[in-house]
Amino acid sequence: QVQLVESGGGSVQAGGSLRLSCVVSGYGYSARCMGWFRQVPGKERETVATIDSGGRASYADSGKGRFTISRDNSKNSLNLQMNSLKSADTAMYYCAASRYLYGCDISRPFWGQGTQVTVWS
Repeated sequence: QVQLVESGGGSVQAGGSLRLSCVVSGYGYSARCMGWFRQVPGKERETVATIDSGGRASYADSGKGRFTISRDNSKNSLNLQMNSLKSADTAMYYCAASRYLYGCDISRPFWGQGTQVTVWS
């Protein structure tokens, strides 16, 4: 079983930065595609960014140029650096790990419990 624990959320003024972290336990971390998702009440969960086992990153348009996803396979950790935050970035952010090894099918991932990000102006 894969378990994920996020940290680093909080409240920040618009234009500020936050760094989210996720520590993953369980088999095969380095071979799993990882991602960050977010959700606001009443809306579907949406992809923020993904990173495959080779370190190739992909971003939703909403975060391009502002967010950076990274992984440290030696520490089984995943990070999301968020800069120039906007009120529209306010959401619960979830760390996700693919159920499959290699590739980047993250359609039915293992989920963390979420960490709240609130951006105020």
